[in-house]
Amino acid sequence: MAVCARLCGVGPARGCRRRGAAREQRRGAADSEPDTDTDPEEAGGGGVTEDDEAAERIEGGRPLPPSVESGPAGRAPLSLLELPPELLVQIFGCLPGTDLPSLARVCTTFRRILRTDTIWRRRCREEYGVCENLRKLEITGVSCRDVYAKRINPRVKSGRFMKILPDYEHMEYRDVYTCLLHRYRHILGLWQPDIGPYGGLLNVVVDGLFIIGWMYLPPHDPHVDDPMRFKPLFRIHLMERKCATVECMYGHKGPHKGHVQIVKKDEFSTKCNQIDHHRMSGGRQEEFRTWLREEWGRTLEDIFHEHMQELILMKFIYTSQYDNCLTYRRIYLPPGSPDDLFQPGLFKGTYGSHGLEIVMLSFHGKKAKGTKITGDPNIPAGQQTVEIDLAHPLQLPDIENLRDFSELSRIVLEVQEQVRREEQEQQQEEEEHSQPAAPQPHSPLGGEGAEGEETAAGAEGTTQDKAPASQPFVLPMGVRSRNEDYPRTCRICFYGTGLIAGHGFTSPERTPGVFVLFDDDRFGFIWLELKSFSLYSRIKVPFQNAQAPSREAFDEMLKNIQSLAT
Repeated sequence: MAVCARLCGVGPARGCRRRGAAREQRRGAADSEPDTDTDPEEAGGGGVTEDDEAAERIEGGRPLPPSVESGPAGRAPLSLLELPPELLVQIFGCLPGTDLPSLARVCTTFRRILRTDTIWRRRCREEYGVCENLRKLEITGVSCRDVYAKRINPRVKSGRFMKILPDYEHMEYRDVYTCLLHRYRHILGLWQPDIGPYGGLLNVVVDGLFIIGWMYLPPHDPHVDDPMRFKPLFRIHLMERKCATVECMYGHKGPHKGHVQIVKKDEFSTKCNQIDHHRMSGGRQEEFRTWLREEWGRTLEDIFHEHMQELILMKFIYTSQYDNCLTYRRIYLPPGSPDDLFQPGLFKGTYGSHGLEIVMLSFHGKKAKGTKITGDPNIPAGQQTVEIDLAHPLQLPDIENLRDFSELSRIVLEVQEQVRREEQEQQQEEEEHSQPAAPQPHSPLGGEGAEGEETAAGAEGTTQDKAPASQPFVLPMGVRSRNEDYPRTCRICFYGTGLIAGHGFTSPERTPGVFVLFDDDRFGFIWLELKSFSLYSRIKVPFQNAQAPSREAFDEMLKNIQSLAT
């Protein structure tokens, strides 16, 4: 109340204006002299000018001296320097952390106030979600203890754990912000590791007082509706004041020394300095058995398909070469719009003997594209696995005729021929327009092409509006599916194409197929040429720092990962 009264100039209590007028009269001729009360040290009173006492008052919340409470000559402050330090702490705490160093160079008073740890604690909390109290870690316990003891190394002993804990008692939030969070802010978000055709999904987040890189793995094949699995690859934290430590979490011997290097914008790399921690005492056979249980949830004896055994062994050998050094490239979640058929995002889907893989579904006008985030030797990560033509919905036959694969194939091939004719007509129109001709007035809709697009979009909307809320669905006879527990009703189907290729991405071609939308979180794709069915389920993880700054940035990201895959 006293602070607000000083700012508005009415004084700290009733009658202050009358007393202020009396003081003005007593001052007499002194009022005509230049005002020297704007000096922050004089405004603070005689015994309040010492730095240590001022800092103690800011931290401890001591009441202000009477000389500061009353204000200079009972008037409102003319500058920030005349405000009480407690109010400056609140003001500075609202500023972005990147502006505080510049503010500290204004004067010694601001520099002293910016040493207040509550300012930096607020910036850590609001900008990076850090909610820990450094002064109460050993009393209440914090999430970083849980991160280490429960999620990263559950076999750690309490005595050894206390030795590994950083010295939080002498650590300040200013050090956490400047030396950890702000320094490594560029690696927060979603990334795709460069592991040849296999790719991956890495999420770098602030977890407690750590920055942790979590590698997300699909559930075990073929349980596509199960939640994602994740394991830590590296972590960064402050072991000593103003010194960030990078630790590799790969292997089974606990955290060990690592290194993080920001190569360029939207790209960084990690390196392990102690790769002997990745090796197991039983040699490569024990490492393979352990990897197989974690990756597939089974043993090699449980996998009877010989081709599948070869694919698994090939993946283990290939990915083991990247256990000491990895490069990551940033990826964004696809932006959505109200006109989308359903919400875009990340999905996990079945891909035959290759197991479950992660696909990013995005909408591009009358097209929807599924881009692989994880891949396989046939279709590597970054390639466009499916493309859905939203301008050509399919009307499925009744449930009895749907069981006949030849009937479904006939319907799809008819639509494929129609799409081919439309593409040829469009190509001819573009060639005609490219030839020099007499200028003609343009219509407000942008010409004949725009009118055609509008008509197609209108037809598409009409088809979707007439489509029933749900219709029966069953896979045709002879179509293989890794997961037989697929939905038996669907909303709508569209014509689409799927990318198939030989081993090593040889002879790639797009073949016709059927996109089946079951609900907002699940869809399927029937590969006609392969006579197989892939079921996709949404990844329901609230990824942070993963939104694209613009639609153009997302499209550029897609081009980059596709060009690298090619």
